[in-house]
Amino acid sequence: MKIGVFDSGIGGLTVLKAIRERYPKVDLLYLGDTARVPYGSKSKETVQRYSIECAEFLLGHDVDLVVVACNTASAYALDLLRERLPVEVFGVIEPGVEEALRVCTSGKVGVIGTRGTISSGAYQNLLQKKGVKVLAKACPLFVPLVEEGMVRGPVAELLVEHYLKDLKESGIDTLILGCTHYPLLKDVIQAYMDGTVIVDSAHATARWIERYVKDEGNSSLSLYFTDDSPIIPNMIRLILGEDHPYEVISTLCRL
Repeated sequence: MKIGVFDSGIGGLTVLKAIRERYPKVDLLYLGDTARVPYGSKSKETVQRYSIECAEFLLGHDVDLVVVACNTASAYALDLLRERLPVEVFGVIEPGVEEALRVCTSGKVGVIGTRGTISSGAYQNLLQKKGVKVLAKACPLFVPLVEEGMVRGPVAELLVEHYLKDLKESGIDTLILGCTHYPLLKDVIQAYMDGTVIVDSAHATARWIERYVKDEGNSSLSLYFTDDSPIIPNMIRLILGEDHPYEVISTLCRL
């Protein structure tokens, strides 16, 4: 079985890693749209167009299932992709919400993400439909922090305190990491939010797709990006724990 995963950039590798750990035999193909990152600052229509192009690239490599490892694309394009694609399509928002509902006991859930994800209201709407009080916070500096490899230490701790102080004092007992970069800050966030259950959408998504996955294949891994950057090899190593070759494809993008 071959699973295709796409993201607006590099952070979606956390989702790919979780899938790879849970289903070690499947073949995996990842596309990071690094030429057009971030999606969070784009219009809904543009995000939908980019998402369709990414999904079509994956389908061109005969994937059996598509995972949208981007919160903004999951918020804006998931329904459209499900209408248009001949395979099952999954996002990262629904799994994170369901996991939060499962573990929350106080009726109050926090959500952190990029400005685009938080302003879309995708997490808030799903949680509020279940009668849960939601406190949402955009944490725009977390992504560059992660991409600089500063996932531990005083700078990370200072930024976590800066963004999460209000959430810590609010009485939430569950916090959703609503950006695929944020699992790399999970240890620092967990230490600061002591006693709060941290929901990692990457692992929640890997569990969510279980009944659609046959853990069989050649355990292959193919990585593609739409633009090169010195950050890419470092992030591959940081997230996957190993070096891995990748290919840059510029033909996908019609900016």
